[in-house]
Amino acid sequence: MAPDILRNIGRFILLILLQGLILNDASLFQGMAIPYLYILFLLMLPFETPRWLELLLGLICGLSIDMFTNTMGMHASACVLLAYIRPLLLKAIAPRDGYEFGQGPTVHSMGVLWYLKYASVLVLAHHSWLFFVEVYSFSGFFDTLLRVIFSTVFTLTLVLLSQYLSFPKRSARRA
Repeated sequence: MAPDILRNIGRFILLILLQGLILNDASLFQGMAIPYLYILFLLMLPFETPRWLELLLGLICGLSIDMFTNTMGMHASACVLLAYIRPLLLKAIAPRDGYEFGQGPTVHSMGVLWYLKYASVLVLAHHSWLFFVEVYSFSGFFDTLLRVIFSTVFTLTLVLLSQYLSFPKRSARRA
């Protein structure tokens, strides 16, 4: 239990610093695709994390990025939305026998297809909220939608890459 808490604290600090110091300045297609890898912290919370703690961690995670970017709560609101949707999505895509205690949602433990469904819905929800709140109008709807799609693909690519680079393969995998 304590090693898991320390691992999550370390992951939080690493992802927030990586996002704030490096990835906020990395963009593709003239700012149309911006990676927000910091949400990987919320995506990787264990399945049995209490809902109130997920919401609180979402708020803290978002406010931390808001301090780096001076965006006054935009990331906090997007992260709280992600944390709110996460348990509902996990319930909807749960395997027939349920989730194992102590297991986290990773590519190696749940399989690539399951993880892609899980991560893509949450990343798309986060990015949609973040970019449409940033614009705060529907006048440039299609430009904003394009930013959402490109940024979602960029973020998902980094999330999957980080899954393969940071977690060793386990012998027992689910399909």
